[in-house]
Amino acid sequence: MKRYLILFLFTFQGLLAQVQFEARVSKNTLGLNERLRIDFIMNVDGDNFEQPNFDGFKIVAGPSQQISQSWVNGRSSFQKIYSYILQPDKKGTVTIRQAAIEFNGQIYKTSPIKIVVTNAVAQERDPNDRPQGQGSETLNLVAEISKTNPYLNEPITVVYKLYFNNIGVTGFKELAKPKYNDFWNQNIDIKQLSIEEGNFQGQRCYFVILKKTILYPQKSGKLTIEPLSLDIGVQLPTNRRDMFGQMIITDDNKVVSAGAKTINVRPLPETGKPEGFSGAVGKFNFIVTPSKTSVKSGEGLDLIVSASGTGNMKLFTLPKPVVPNALEMYDPVHDEKVTTSLTGMSGRISDKYTIVPQYKGKYVIKPMQFSYFDLGTGSYKTITSQEIAIDVLDGPMQAEANSTANTAKNVISKTEQFKYIKPKTSLVSIAKDDFYGSDLYYALLFAPFIILPIIIIAKKKKEAIDGDVAGNRIKMNNKLAKKYLSEAKKQLNNKEAFYIALEKAMHNFLKAKLHIETSEMSKDNIRELLLSRNANPESVQSFINLTENCEFARYAPASSASIQQDFDKAVLIISELEKQIV
Repeated sequence: MKRYLILFLFTFQGLLAQVQFEARVSKNTLGLNERLRIDFIMNVDGDNFEQPNFDGFKIVAGPSQQISQSWVNGRSSFQKIYSYILQPDKKGTVTIRQAAIEFNGQIYKTSPIKIVVTNAVAQERDPNDRPQGQGSETLNLVAEISKTNPYLNEPITVVYKLYFNNIGVTGFKELAKPKYNDFWNQNIDIKQLSIEEGNFQGQRCYFVILKKTILYPQKSGKLTIEPLSLDIGVQLPTNRRDMFGQMIITDDNKVVSAGAKTINVRPLPETGKPEGFSGAVGKFNFIVTPSKTSVKSGEGLDLIVSASGTGNMKLFTLPKPVVPNALEMYDPVHDEKVTTSLTGMSGRISDKYTIVPQYKGKYVIKPMQFSYFDLGTGSYKTITSQEIAIDVLDGPMQAEANSTANTAKNVISKTEQFKYIKPKTSLVSIAKDDFYGSDLYYALLFAPFIILPIIIIAKKKKEAIDGDVAGNRIKMNNKLAKKYLSEAKKQLNNKEAFYIALEKAMHNFLKAKLHIETSEMSKDNIRELLLSRNANPESVQSFINLTENCEFARYAPASSASIQQDFDKAVLIISELEKQIV
């Protein structure tokens, strides 16, 4: 009976035993080139072990299984372990998810574990961590930097070389791309990888150039280039040989890193820095070129501002021209013809401005200044462009246009400020007629066929009118003659203003009919030209006498009756000459 009681107590103790199933890792933080050991430990003989999906890791070895059982002071202990060796694939925080087992119909799971993977770290080579062979294998990734203390915006190059010896390289995969924070960077294409002989730490070996990058620091101070890390497939020799005496080669993977690099960037000197310096560093030429310097009103010209040479071509802005208000300037079109090599950027950048003059006259575009920091001399250089003169041949004068614009301004009274607000609501029915097939539909459909011919005809007519320079001038003088006759009529009560307007009206009549300028209006020349155009001699003499009297009458006493008589006489003479001149 006592024997059964003891057996019952042992059985009951086993039933009360708590099932433990947990995951343990060798470290929670490791470098990209290090390995991690993870053990899944249980205190019962669980079944149907399910390993987690090791996202972010590569299984180097495992699973290996260990089982141990012991009796101490009448107590039994049991332990089963599943072990893995893992290699991280990427940087960052990676979570190893839950593993699971089944015991007595119940499912037990481990807790997730977070692992922090950092940049590759420097490692002491373990003499035991190599195959039994020559023991002189070399595999190193090196980042060669052209300059570690450059100026701001001075180009530097980074060349990544893989050195190897007594190791066969079968391929590689990028685990971590280098990061160039606070650098402008561009990779230089490598068309084909080639193996070259070299020297690494005093030992003769081979190397392959894997990556070339040009950098322009954009910030002064200490900047860090995060490393490039590679997972490389290798073939390692051993001291074992096959039946034919050939050395046996084993395949393996190695993780190598170029290591982080620190660049100490010097700021550009403040002494002598020109006003308006936009950050150009290198050696440049600067030029400002107009497409033409003589234009008509409304006709555009191009002003090209360009810089060429070697330096940080894409990292600065060109100066903007300052033009007179009479020249309307539009936003520029930027163009870059730049090539990038290990020596840096070189080529030409330009801004093309379109300028349209509004008024007749001569205008000057002031010289422009472009400053840059010359790395060769360690000083600032300034290039000044030439002054550019633009001659607008025709069009309205700026003073006349401003006067017209000022008189044409509309002044909105206070009572009209809110005129657009409707005090009444007009409701529109929601139900609408179908647009397709409506009168508006057909009107819009056939409108282009009617409007286009009208536009073409109107355009041709306008071009013909614009091309007739002489005809346009005659029309303008006729309008002026009528205008001043009308002005003279308004000034019948103002003697001096009347005769000034009357004289201008008669002069503009001659300009329109005889196609002459003011400088050609001598008495003899007017008589000769009018008579040659079949004008009546009496009418010609009356016209000349009237023009001479206008100057005299301004200062001589005159009655309103004589002023009215002179106006009627001018209208009569101009009407007669209008009919007589051929």
